[in-house]
Formats: sequence, structure tokens, C-alpha cells
Amino acid sequence: MQTITGNLEIIKRLPSSINGNPRYLVSIGGVECYTAPDAGIAYGITNRKVQPVTATVKPYYNRLTIQTLTEGK
Repeated sequence: MQTITGNLEIIKRLPSSINGNPRYLVSIGGVECYTAPDAGIAYGITNRKVQPVTATVKPYYNRLTIQTLTEGK
């Protein structure tokens, strides 16, 4: 796992998960990350667009996936 700090920018909305939950491709400090399928974090992404955040990410099927997301300073 690694920690990334920077502005969160939504790149695009991805197709919903099989359970109908939203998914996003975002950029945090210039690093592209995905929300995990069926993760509750995806619901708060639209409330944080272009805000400084700190995220913990880890590879999931060769994609960096957000595990935790908190407001940065």
C-alpha cells in the first residue's frame, strides 16, 4: 500500500458495478486511481472534486485502487 496526497479530480465515471454501485477513474496528485467495485468511497467522490485529499491505494488487478480517502490540508 502507498499513500498519495494531492488534489482529487474526477477523470470519468465508469460503468456501475454489477450491484449498481458507482465507480470512478480519478486523479490524485497526478496519479490515476480507480474506486473499488461496491466501495462506499465512490459515493463521496462527487462531493470532493478538486479538493486536496490523502488516499491510501493498493494494486488490484494491476490498477491502483483507493482503499481509504480523507480530506487533506
